[in-house]
Amino acid sequence: MRRDILHLAWPVFIGQLAVMLNGVIDTVMAGRLSATDMAAIGVGASIYITIYIGLMGTLLGLSPIVAQHYGAGRDSEIGASFRQALWLCVLLSVLGCVALAWTGPWLALASPPPEVAELVRNYLWAVAAGLPPALLFRAFYALNTAISRPRVVMYINLVGVAMKVPLNAVFMHGWEAVGVPAMGGAGCGVASSVIAWITGALAVLWLATDSSYARYGLLRRTPPDRRRMGELLRLGVPIGASYTVEITSFTFMALFLARLGATASASHQVAANLTGLCYMGGLGLASATSTLVAQSIGANDPARARRYAIVGLRLALGLALATAVALLAARLPIARAYTDDVEVVRATLPLILAVAVFHVFDSMQTQFGFILRAYKIATLPMLVYVFAMWAIGLGGGWWLVFGGGIAGALAGTRTGALGFWVAGSVGLVAATVGLGLLMLRRWRQDDAAGVLSRQRRPAGAPR
Repeated sequence: MRRDILHLAWPVFIGQLAVMLNGVIDTVMAGRLSATDMAAIGVGASIYITIYIGLMGTLLGLSPIVAQHYGAGRDSEIGASFRQALWLCVLLSVLGCVALAWTGPWLALASPPPEVAELVRNYLWAVAAGLPPALLFRAFYALNTAISRPRVVMYINLVGVAMKVPLNAVFMHGWEAVGVPAMGGAGCGVASSVIAWITGALAVLWLATDSSYARYGLLRRTPPDRRRMGELLRLGVPIGASYTVEITSFTFMALFLARLGATASASHQVAANLTGLCYMGGLGLASATSTLVAQSIGANDPARARRYAIVGLRLALGLALATAVALLAARLPIARAYTDDVEVVRATLPLILAVAVFHVFDSMQTQFGFILRAYKIATLPMLVYVFAMWAIGLGGGWWLVFGGGIAGALAGTRTGALGFWVAGSVGLVAATVGLGLLMLRRWRQDDAAGVLSRQRRPAGAPR
């Protein structure tokens, strides 16, 4: 079982790492321009990710649905569900583009300096143009992960990250020969949108030309189907809401810290970027584990589903602890790799210590959340996230950093972001415990159902 999980996990890890490297490249290249550009990327990327992740999460409701169909051998149902996900992409793209292009409320909330605000505005307009193909690609990702073909996604993501540095350089610094003006940090957003359209086109081309997809009828013309769309939304909306709660804890951290100046924003951006990079390993394991659990459920084998879940949890814990140790050992070189600004490096070092602790519990709550989705359990986990991430993490962080009296004095965080990261770690502990309890509750229900089925089985019936 360990081999099965790792076989699926490593392509997901590489593919998602490639996606995450886009953000790392943006942060590093903007940091070489100025602390202002780096702060603008931090605020702008946080806003974009808030919108994108919530919409993307709604589409990821497709994954457990398709995985269960795949485990049960229902090929036609896979195609029917995917086609409804494409209709959902259209709707979500409209909502997302409006939210990104309407920059006024975001900038009012962040209250960044004027020079940062202008770059943020231009960045958001740029990334809004790339949102539709980015969402299409997430539906493609959900499908291929669910049918155990993550390498396809990995290949396309690697193409995307290979284009990131040259395109960033063109749009950030300009190219007079072809009339491209220098856009500074906002050029990262233009490059991201160009890459989104290229990778989206590659995904459609792959679906249309690879004969192994033919039996699903993925691109057949189909009108919206209320029943199937309802199934996607019942599972996808809570998943999207859970992602939104989780990511907005980072977004509002960035927006609040923008009030403390460019150094605080830049150091937080390094820590947030590093957290996302480390998260990819746990995400790969969680995605693989969830897929195999859902396929086992579709094949009506709950015992195998549980065994996959337990093995996946053990693998994730080992990887998270190893990653935390590596962060602690290399915190100074890591900070210097992101920026050569001495003040930003000094502010980043304590945050990396917090990130090491944060990552362990972040990885574990991710495993529990993905396993629960394989069982099509999403609403109760969403409520756990609301309490853990917003009430404890974000609320507690605000109190530590901006609260008066003894809170600020004890935390010593009035000049930086550490208070938010401490509170966020506590919130993740609560999320891990809450989701773990939901997982045990589901397994107890399965055990009780198994006992009842055995008691009701007629004498002499086959076992």
